[in-house]
Amino acid sequence: MSSLSTGSTASAEPAAPGAAAPRRRARSLAHGLVDDLGEKIRSQVLRPGDKLPTESAIMKTYGVSRTVVREALSKLQAGGLVETHHGIGTFVLQGRAAGMFRLEASDIATSVDVLAVLELRISLETESAGLAAIRHTAAQLTEMREALDDFERNVASAGDTVAPDFRFHLAIAQATGNPYFADIMGHLGTTIIPRTRIAAIRDHDPRGEYLIRVNREHEEIYAAIARRDAESARAAMRIHLTNSRERLRLAQEEARKAVDSASSGESVRGP
Repeated sequence: MSSLSTGSTASAEPAAPGAAAPRRRARSLAHGLVDDLGEKIRSQVLRPGDKLPTESAIMKTYGVSRTVVREALSKLQAGGLVETHHGIGTFVLQGRAAGMFRLEASDIATSVDVLAVLELRISLETESAGLAAIRHTAAQLTEMREALDDFERNVASAGDTVAPDFRFHLAIAQATGNPYFADIMGHLGTTIIPRTRIAAIRDHDPRGEYLIRVNREHEEIYAAIARRDAESARAAMRIHLTNSRERLRLAQEEARKAVDSASSGESVRGP
């Protein structure tokens, strides 16, 4: 396995008054860690299949907090550079995953709303997965399995993946034993699935790479619930939804840059 160098320029997070400044510093440190690890992956210092060091090892090497490490790993996953298998580790993927969607300017407003829903889902469904791991019945676990099997079949046949995707998440909510979780999910409906509202996610994934990654994340959640590992279930759900949020945020950033660039060009040309 390739190892990380200890010569990173990232420094430990100094204490400072106020809540916003430390948060900005944490984000800056996470970006620096993403840049460093991303460069190691692109330059083949870290090769496809290599397992990254543990969170604790990265914290020690770079002098950053666990929060910074987890944010950086989430960004690398969303960028298609690594993949995390909870309880096993994080591994370098083969090249950059294809099919990263790009938003059009007209999609930016919708994407803001979808991001807000994903933030709600991270809070709601992380706890939902933990409770489902403890409380699910055999029938409820079977329903989750059938939803995932339908999802996988439909990815292969280019069929409908939204319905089985929603069924999987709804089955988890129902398995909490708390009817309010299922009520909220039922109220939100299939619009919680980002690709139902943003066509770019569907249109820029002709070979299904995006959906294959989503399915792998679903399988991590299911496996943790099936073995009644509440903490792993929470972690797997958080990784899944955080990855979705990060993928959308990156696409949103690119769309905004394109709009700004076009506006600047029009200003230079004049009337």
